[in-house]
Amino acid sequence: MNIVNLLKIALKALANNKMRGFLTMLGIIIGVASVITMLAIGQGSKKSIQSQISEMGSNLIMIQPGGNMRGGVRLSSSSMETLKLTDYESVLKETRYLKAVSPVVNSSGQIVYGAENKPGTIYGVNPDYLEIRHFSIDDGDMFSEQDIQSAAKVCVVGKTVVDELFPAGENPIGKIIRFQKIPFRIIGTLKSKGYNSMGMDQDDVILAPYTTIQKRVLAITHIQSINASALKEEYTEQAVEEITEILRQNHKLKPGDADDFNIRSMEELSTMMTTTTDLLTALLASVAGISLLVGGIGIMNIMYVSVTERTREIGLRMSIGARGMDILSQFLIESILISITGGAIGVLFGIGAAWAINAIVKFPVSIQAWTVFLSFAVCTITGIFFGWYPAKKAAQLDPIEAIRYE
Repeated sequence: MNIVNLLKIALKALANNKMRGFLTMLGIIIGVASVITMLAIGQGSKKSIQSQISEMGSNLIMIQPGGNMRGGVRLSSSSMETLKLTDYESVLKETRYLKAVSPVVNSSGQIVYGAENKPGTIYGVNPDYLEIRHFSIDDGDMFSEQDIQSAAKVCVVGKTVVDELFPAGENPIGKIIRFQKIPFRIIGTLKSKGYNSMGMDQDDVILAPYTTIQKRVLAITHIQSINASALKEEYTEQAVEEITEILRQNHKLKPGDADDFNIRSMEELSTMMTTTTDLLTALLASVAGISLLVGGIGIMNIMYVSVTERTREIGLRMSIGARGMDILSQFLIESILISITGGAIGVLFGIGAAWAINAIVKFPVSIQAWTVFLSFAVCTITGIFFGWYPAKKAAQLDPIEAIRYE
């Protein structure tokens, strides 16, 4: 019996039991749709996090003082003064894998303009900080190296600061704001970046020359941290090794001594976040995959019922020359048709559900071709796997006993 005839017989058998066939497909439809939707959510979250980390500076390197022990008490890194301007200058001059370096000092307090005020943090940096953190000037100018040399009381502010201190919509350029009673003239505003993946408002920022914050606000000579940007993301590891060597030499640390500084990169954060999202995606897909297993069991159950109902038909076919392989193929094709049809409908429902989630809930989703192919392949294998045993049982029936079956 050729494959075309077997296909016709299988289609006719399914057409005779439309409702039963549809209910059997339902488990496969739900399973495939769930897998595609969950993988789309997982991949969308992963891409969103990677995109936001990239906006923060995917090749960002942060150098901070290390904690230390004094009198048996471990001090926090914020209270240490191990980073000096000479460290920043050495890193700037001696590294080969960095394209931008900025010292960073900051202070928190109340920011006042006229009758408006808000709590905030002012960051003392140099012009390279814009490139390092992917900021750009929207209006006005960035302060210059001359402003740094003279410790000028000028600043650049983010959109959130502008909105809260200038609610009437007036142009902030040239206006004087006060931070801890110290006047700062606004010379530029930053383009909006919104919130990052950690929920922090990247527009709630004030940038000023680091020398101004050191001398006029904090009255310190050391720096609190150094931010740098590698030439490319793939050079981050070499840049970290190079910075470590320079700082150890500057701090006169012996080979056995522990570092008195910490170096962190966005590559570490990106790797950690990617690993976490991949794990969550696998977990979601596994939970959704249980629906496919249930659907497969449903196929096996219905095929058993079908074999039982058509025992006499099987006996008649075998008595007029149908081989065991023909009977096996007939029932196996039926189970594969159920799973493939259910899989195709499930793919459409899964893609639709993912788009609906994105449109209604505004949750990031990413439907990739491999997830659709994988789901469809799994449902096909499910049909073969769960349809094999009932089909094999039908093929092994004794023709005489099958004809006599009531």
